[in-house]
Amino acid sequence: MTKRVAILISGGGSNMVSLVKSMTGDHPARPVLVLSNNPDCSGLAKARDLGVETAAVDHRQFGKDRAAFEAAMNVHLDAVDLDMICLAGFMRILTADFTAKWGGRMLNIHPSLLPKYQGLNTYNRAIEAGDKTAGCTVHEVTAELDAGPILGQAEVPILDGDTADTLAARILIEEHKLYPAVLRQYAVGDRTPIKIG
Repeated sequence: MTKRVAILISGGGSNMVSLVKSMTGDHPARPVLVLSNNPDCSGLAKARDLGVETAAVDHRQFGKDRAAFEAAMNVHLDAVDLDMICLAGFMRILTADFTAKWGGRMLNIHPSLLPKYQGLNTYNRAIEAGDKTAGCTVHEVTAELDAGPILGQAEVPILDGDTADTLAARILIEEHKLYPAVLRQYAVGDRTPIKIG
């Protein structure tokens, strides 16, 4: 049975585009909704151009009431009869109630080799630490930030003279390979970790 996938974004949606484009042919999943917390983000237009239904719930209208914001998101998510969610540059921290509702059915991509560098500013932190490699991780989402089971990682060498921007650009290329590969497996219940690089 084909899995129905929603993708949550906050910005340009490049990982969303790579996921949507991968879900064709014999792929076990299909995109049914792209949802953003930013009604003005360019990723929504990209999703519409790819023929995917879109929706937006502006988190700013809810102030600090994260539960109300997530309830409004769930109205859209529940309406499309979802099997799973992919977070793709979704820049809001989710509550334990939301992660429990979608537990075991939600993936995220993070721009570091977890468990290193949870949270933000991952590229600078890797460079400043003198690391030889950086990369990205796809993991299941749990209530603890960037701490769910790891399902795939891609390593990228840190080069002499790298800046956060140059490193980010090389890691993004690997993100666009890794996330679709993990999704394809995850959609059929295969949680075997994937390693790239």
